[in-house]
Amino acid sequence: MSLPAGNAAGETSPGDPAAIAPPGLINVANALTVLRLGLVPVFVIFLTAGGDGWRVAAFVVFCIASLTDLLDGELARRRGLITDFGKIADPIADKALTGSALVALSALGDLSWWVTSVILFRELAVTGLRFWVIQRGVIPASRGGKAKTLLQVIAIGLYILPGPSGIVRGVVMAAAVALTLVTGVDYAVRAMRLRRAVPHGGPSHGADGEL
Repeated sequence: MSLPAGNAAGETSPGDPAAIAPPGLINVANALTVLRLGLVPVFVIFLTAGGDGWRVAAFVVFCIASLTDLLDGELARRRGLITDFGKIADPIADKALTGSALVALSALGDLSWWVTSVILFRELAVTGLRFWVIQRGVIPASRGGKAKTLLQVIAIGLYILPGPSGIVRGVVMAAAVALTLVTGVDYAVRAMRLRRAVPHGGPSHGADGEL
């Protein structure tokens, strides 16, 4: 049976999904990711400058950077702007922001080092697992992962701002640490299942969410 005109092997029609060009490296989602990376040193400088005014300024920068984390992933998925650069740079930017905040707060004596160590170990381990399975596919964002990210942002924000009581800070941070560990174990299990289910070099579509 002959093939319809315009659909011979190696050819694509204008309406064929294969004919859609992949997103370019320079796009709004990647720009937000780069902006978040650029805000990290600004945040650290403000946080360690001393004084309530600088603390408030650091809190504002932290909130802006956290907002870009929400926006870049949403824009990448909705507008088809997912790139290999974004898959790598986005988690790095996330961990850079969270990690710098935790380390700075511990260095200032506001947060116990064991809390920082536990969270950073989990985040680095999950990032390693993400790269381990990136050629086989994408693990969808879980509700627990999204809740973990929100709790971490709230907890860190409470420690940055001058004023909130130690009890409130401690309770929210304890919840964030607990959920961080639970979702870390869940991600590790799902990563191993994906490695077994998908052969090496399998398709990798979509974008990772918060995990």
